[in-house]
Amino acid sequence: MADRGLEGMALPLEVRARLAELELELSEGDITQKGYEKKRSKLIGAYLPQPPTANGAAVVRCRLQHGEGAPGRAPRSGNIGVCDVREAAGRERVASTAGNRPLFYFRFGVDQALPPERRAPVTPAPSTRYHRRRSSGSRDERYRSDVHTEAVQAALAKHKERKMAVPMPSKRRSLVVQTSMDAYTPPDTSSGSEDEGSVQGDSQGTPTSSQGSINMEHWISQAIHGSTTSTTSSSSTQSGGSGAAHRLADVMAQTHIENHSAPPDVTTYTSEHPIQVERPQGSTTSRTAPKYGNAELMETGDGVPVSSRVSAKIQQLVNTLKRPKRPPLREFFVDDFEELLEVQQPDPNQPKPEGAQMLAMRGEQLGVVTNWPPSLEAALQRWGTISPKAPCLTTMDTNGKPLYILTYGKLWTRSMKVAYNILHKLGTKQEPMVRPGDRVALVFPNNDPAASMVAFYGCLLAEVVPVPIEVPLTRKDAGSQQIGFLLGSCGVTVALTSDACHKGLPKSPTGEIPQFKGWPKLLWFVTESKHLSKPPRDWFPHIKDANNDTAYIEYKTCKDGSVLGVTVTRIALLTHCQALTQACGYTEAETIVNVLDFKKDVGLWHGILTSVMNMMHVISIPYSLMKVNPLSWIQKVCQYKAKVACVKSRDMHWALVAHRDQRDINLSSLRMLIVADGANPWSISSCDAFLNVFQSKGLRQEVICPCASSPEALTVAIRRPTDDSNQPPGRGVLSMHGLTYGVIRVDSEEKLSVLTVQDVGLVMPGAIMCAVKPDGIPQLCRTDEIGELCVCAIATGTSYYGLSGMTKNTFEVFPVTSSGAPVGEYPFVRTGLLGFVGPGGLVFVVGKMDGLMVVSGRRHNADDIVATALAVEPMKFVYRGRIAVFSVTVLHDERIVIVAEQRPDSTEEDSFQWMSRVLQAIDSIHQVGVYCLALVPANTLPKTPLGGIHLSETKQLFLEGSLHPCNVLMCPHTCVTNLPKPRQKQPEIGPASVMVGNLVSGKRIAQASGRDLGQIEDNDQARKFLFLSEVLQWRAQTTPDHVLYTLLNCRGTIASSLTCVQLHKRAEKIAVMLMERGHLQDGDHVALVYPPGIDLIAAFYGCLYAGCVPITVRPPHPQNIATTLPTVKMIVEVSRSACLMTTQLICKLLRSREAAAAVDVRAWPPILDTDDLPKKRPAQIYKPSNPDTLAYLDFSVSTTGMLAGVKMSHAATSAFCRSIKLQCELYPSREVAICLDPYCGLGFVLWCLCRHGGSAA
Repeated sequence: MADRGLEGMALPLEVRARLAELELELSEGDITQKGYEKKRSKLIGAYLPQPPTANGAAVVRCRLQHGEGAPGRAPRSGNIGVCDVREAAGRERVASTAGNRPLFYFRFGVDQALPPERRAPVTPAPSTRYHRRRSSGSRDERYRSDVHTEAVQAALAKHKERKMAVPMPSKRRSLVVQTSMDAYTPPDTSSGSEDEGSVQGDSQGTPTSSQGSINMEHWISQAIHGSTTSTTSSSSTQSGGSGAAHRLADVMAQTHIENHSAPPDVTTYTSEHPIQVERPQGSTTSRTAPKYGNAELMETGDGVPVSSRVSAKIQQLVNTLKRPKRPPLREFFVDDFEELLEVQQPDPNQPKPEGAQMLAMRGEQLGVVTNWPPSLEAALQRWGTISPKAPCLTTMDTNGKPLYILTYGKLWTRSMKVAYNILHKLGTKQEPMVRPGDRVALVFPNNDPAASMVAFYGCLLAEVVPVPIEVPLTRKDAGSQQIGFLLGSCGVTVALTSDACHKGLPKSPTGEIPQFKGWPKLLWFVTESKHLSKPPRDWFPHIKDANNDTAYIEYKTCKDGSVLGVTVTRIALLTHCQALTQACGYTEAETIVNVLDFKKDVGLWHGILTSVMNMMHVISIPYSLMKVNPLSWIQKVCQYKAKVACVKSRDMHWALVAHRDQRDINLSSLRMLIVADGANPWSISSCDAFLNVFQSKGLRQEVICPCASSPEALTVAIRRPTDDSNQPPGRGVLSMHGLTYGVIRVDSEEKLSVLTVQDVGLVMPGAIMCAVKPDGIPQLCRTDEIGELCVCAIATGTSYYGLSGMTKNTFEVFPVTSSGAPVGEYPFVRTGLLGFVGPGGLVFVVGKMDGLMVVSGRRHNADDIVATALAVEPMKFVYRGRIAVFSVTVLHDERIVIVAEQRPDSTEEDSFQWMSRVLQAIDSIHQVGVYCLALVPANTLPKTPLGGIHLSETKQLFLEGSLHPCNVLMCPHTCVTNLPKPRQKQPEIGPASVMVGNLVSGKRIAQASGRDLGQIEDNDQARKFLFLSEVLQWRAQTTPDHVLYTLLNCRGTIASSLTCVQLHKRAEKIAVMLMERGHLQDGDHVALVYPPGIDLIAAFYGCLYAGCVPITVRPPHPQNIATTLPTVKMIVEVSRSACLMTTQLICKLLRSREAAAAVDVRAWPPILDTDDLPKKRPAQIYKPSNPDTLAYLDFSVSTTGMLAGVKMSHAATSAFCRSIKLQCELYPSREVAICLDPYCGLGFVLWCLCRHGGSAA
């Protein structure tokens, strides 16, 4: 056959003859397609034209990328964008496309001397102005920022020209419209490998290649300006003539034959995997493949004719090898609904990290001080004996006056007394309630740190593990049930508390403390000295060096509301105290003012633990005093000349509000002001404002020391106090738009959507820190990428108590580099903080993992939304700044919900005006829609123990519909952009329509049938007997002691049981009573009116032994005879019962005055009492003569009051029992728990008949 591509070429006759032979061999299957191509290329290679190229002309290489690159090769890095191709030769440009469709790469010569202004930008010009960042907290003082407020007001000002108060609906992208570059793919017919180093062939440009270059630029320009999702490009474009595209196609067609690339994959020629290339209109004419003999020829991507007869054999073999043995497991659980949803296309202009891979940051070496104690208990013993009168802790009352001073001597002696009483006064000497290593709960109010401190150190001396928790105020506290689950999982049976707290706990009318919902049963033990016994003189606590035993368990509330217990070992506790001492420069006898919660986190580490190690004096400010006098902590700093203060940004904010009423403030004694929530980026506003106001009061800039911490990693980083006032703290202005994609981009403060963050200091001494990707494999981040901070140190938590799986994912993380190599041999701990390590080793935190909301692939933080909402009207509308933000899942994506408490005097008009402004501000600054904004009355949201909003409980109320908002604004059109695709009308009748039509017409399409009972139970002797009465007799002889029934009472204990022989004997006695006292004959109906229990079962089989037909009837309710007794009477009359069997108690009830008022008691059939049975045995047991005779009647009352009865024969009953035994696998060793009524239907069958299978019920 004359090849179409060679028709215009002058080939020698011997070459054409050889080509014909090759085609014949290919058609007959003598050679493969690959061999044919190889030999054909050798024959015609010498006769192909080689047009010369001018110096500097561009050499065009067109590569078709199929998505599966060469193994082991990383994609080439470079600037990917739209670039100017007008200059001749010497420049490399890449036009990339998104997705897995074929991508066209156009590469030109590289000119390293290209001036910077002519090169393509590394990052595309931003098309949007506003985006986001992250943080934590729930009160307005955490988010107060004048700069952010001004930014919000400026953003709202842009909406004044709009007529609508709410944001306009955002445009949804359609999958029908091509939004990527492949919609404008230029013509190409070449194929090749994705590998950069693969052989591309010797295709060369033609003299018209410069025109092709110009037209290539025109194609790129069309792709950019024609795309609906692309933004303004910074590259220059030039339009070409309309004929340039055709000339470029001719160039490609000529170079196609010369392209000696690898042969195409013939297995992908079918229409399911087409290689689609858009061509100009002039080149889209379809051509019919010619035939060669009887074999039909098909064209591959290279236009090479292939024999279908030969390729089918090869294709069948290749397809067999390629076919997977089994589809992935995920495919079995694919939700069909997901296929109907529109897929959100990623933004092609989204910023991506470009920096180098970060290196793990090592903190300073932990120094070794000779006088450091070997354990915290040893430190307490030293100071308690050497300096017993040194003040340890001073508590304050609500008036700000000293309430109690706890000295180190009192702390030592009282802790010993608590330890002795815990170990020796609870339980008995033989069986004590608490042993070393057990867990006990510490339940102390926030205004009694002294009692809590004594109990904590008493537990350490007794080697008992304390679990500090909040005081339960009511039985329905928010989150109290989860705390109870934690105590139960820890095996806590004893709770230590103070006398005042014990008296304030909720009590029952008898004076006992009720068991809180979800809590284990606890013994409340008061630790006041007057209630404790003095330890003997020869008793002394065993104080040993710090080891890997658990020291205490700190509770942590997760995002979903569950409570976990973080275990901290004794060596980690001591090392953490040493690291804090070195980082903060603590010395003996220093005074520290603590405003934080002393039961957990920074307040516990500094105010209870590290202070004792260094013999410091702690001034504890209760939260109740802070609410009355926000300046109280500043007053105590001045009064006691305190060196250190531990506060939160909210305390600094409220001090600013109230400072005008206070004079003579001097903060020059402070050398360190620890900001516990310094990891919250919004705390920088409070820090700056506090410094501006109190700098004239002696406060120095270097004194403010933010820190970052987490329950899992303890203190992550802290800013060191310095003496150099000229060294400014580290801070950065970051773009919120970049932060939504996890990328660090420095911006200017003039922008409205920027986040100013401050550093939280350096890594802790003796620790190593790195940032890993939040999702997937813990791979190290790049230097300009946001990741989750991980810490490797001794001073961290070790596990979540009792949760090995979650422990492995959090406390046993091994970060890896991009090549897969582990960073170190020791595991890291996830901190739950999102941030990065900046210049100079400074740590920056921009949010928390618990606050993340991933909406349409972008990361938003709940606290950012809170800050923007509060900035609209900071103090005028939201009641006390109480606002909650969380996400709910709608259509497989997270949607933002805002719930706020409005002020009591707010009108409905004010509410909706505020909500509309909030939606506008969030849409402008964060560029995300709000799904629902709900306003509730003041003081109605669930609260945490310290007065904040309980976020998980609020979310649960929202999902349950129990939030009861007073104003709601739903905006699904602004955020739900992946609505299901519209249904497509079927062009013709489909299989579903055929099936529905057959069903409507009454045709049976298919039927289901179970296994044949006749072919089973070959080894079961029970199948020899057709009737239930015979089976019971056989069971009583073969397995007389096998327990058939066990009846449990309401307490869960065994009330009675019944074996095979016991049931057989009781059934015999009942049969005798029916025949002698009732004078009944075969086939008479007997109504069985029994409560659920053994008597009902025995009466049923007694009827079968006597040949009677039993009917089980629910007895009347003693407290509602008027409505329940007529039903009993109706069943007895309809069933035509000749006798009624029941217990003595129900017999009296049927003949009572209440019964006489409801029915005619004289119309009852004879009533037999089975409480007193005869001791005789029947002469013979009845055996039915015909399997089709009646066995029992099944009566049931429908919900509409209709009475229906079903007749069951002996054969049907036996077959029913055998099928249930087979289906449920009721072997004799099985135990079946039945919680159904035994009067009709399945409940009756399981109660009375499934004993046929030999299982215990």
